[in-house]
Amino acid sequence: MTNSITSKFSIKKIGLSLLLLAVLGYAIYSFFFTAPKEEKKPNQGPQTVVSVKAEKKDFPVIIETSGNIVSANIVDVRPQVTNIISKIHFKDGQDVKTGDILFSLDDRADKANFEKAKALAEDAQRQYQRALELLKQNFISQATVDTALANANSAQATANAAAVTLSYDTIRSPINGKTGVINVFVGQLVQPGNVVSTSTTSASTTTLGAMVTITQVNPIYVQFMIPESYMSSLVQLQKTTTALGVKVDIGNGQVKQGKVFVIDNQIDTSIGSVKVKATLDNADNTLAPGGFVNVTLQTQLLKDSLVVPSQAIISNTNGDQVFVIEDENKVALKKIKILAQNNGNAAISGIDEGIRVVIEGKQNLRPGSKVTESTAGKNEDKPKQAKEAAPGSH
Repeated sequence: MTNSITSKFSIKKIGLSLLLLAVLGYAIYSFFFTAPKEEKKPNQGPQTVVSVKAEKKDFPVIIETSGNIVSANIVDVRPQVTNIISKIHFKDGQDVKTGDILFSLDDRADKANFEKAKALAEDAQRQYQRALELLKQNFISQATVDTALANANSAQATANAAAVTLSYDTIRSPINGKTGVINVFVGQLVQPGNVVSTSTTSASTTTLGAMVTITQVNPIYVQFMIPESYMSSLVQLQKTTTALGVKVDIGNGQVKQGKVFVIDNQIDTSIGSVKVKATLDNADNTLAPGGFVNVTLQTQLLKDSLVVPSQAIISNTNGDQVFVIEDENKVALKKIKILAQNNGNAAISGIDEGIRVVIEGKQNLRPGSKVTESTAGKNEDKPKQAKEAAPGSH
């Protein structure tokens, strides 16, 4: 009886296994060998889009980069002789002009030496004149006259040297500019070299690089880098314009206009960029050396370029494309090449002038889809004006 029960259980187990294999086989066959049924798509009406016409116009190629403000000229004022400061003629932060007296040093010894050398030079000149008179009377030889002339010239040279040394006691401004913090005091001993001696009080620095630093701040320069790929077009544009302009955003909504005056003749190979400098008016003293600013520069002007809004461009693994509206209000996907972009517009190639490109509603479009123009888009037949180039760029 036990054998009978075991036999029946085995038969049921085998039957269940065969049933499972049949179901699994049918599922595999249906998945791999049965063609999927086509789903009937409901008829959809035209999709509403906004489009504009592609137009030809001159398109400025704009670079927006960051730069830093640098002084047009900067001078560290140092003494040329060892002496004591007797008077300071200016205040910290004062504007000075070329030739203005900054410091007076104790000139008593140098003035005495100059007076002595001057007197000897005058005496030597008188001796030479007497020698000439005596030569005319044949009382002395020509050799004696020549010696007197040499003595006179030597004494005059000594007097000139003494005058130069005396001039070192009056330190003047070599440039127009604004002075910085005065690093020395009246009565302090200063001496030539890279380090100026200072007082040892707790209020002063023990080692200073200059008596004062003068910085030319008007005009002032902005220095920035541009990719080397723009160098040749920028140089050509500079040749064809009287002044290559830049716009400098100095913050708080303020913008200054400038002019490029030098493009470096070497490329920084470490970053693949070239240095450019532009000059700015700074009569209001709003800019100071070392400050960072945003710079906008036109590198070239693309003549008669096809311009469309940047929002019309679809960029993916297939490249850059746009939806264009063709006959019967059907759209087609066209490949394009972007030449330049600026302020929401793009200069492109790959489609014809006057073709309408979709700028809104393209996310659900497929090639061949029918579209209808939105009322809002009927008045948008022109791309927005490209960013205005800096003055002097055309």
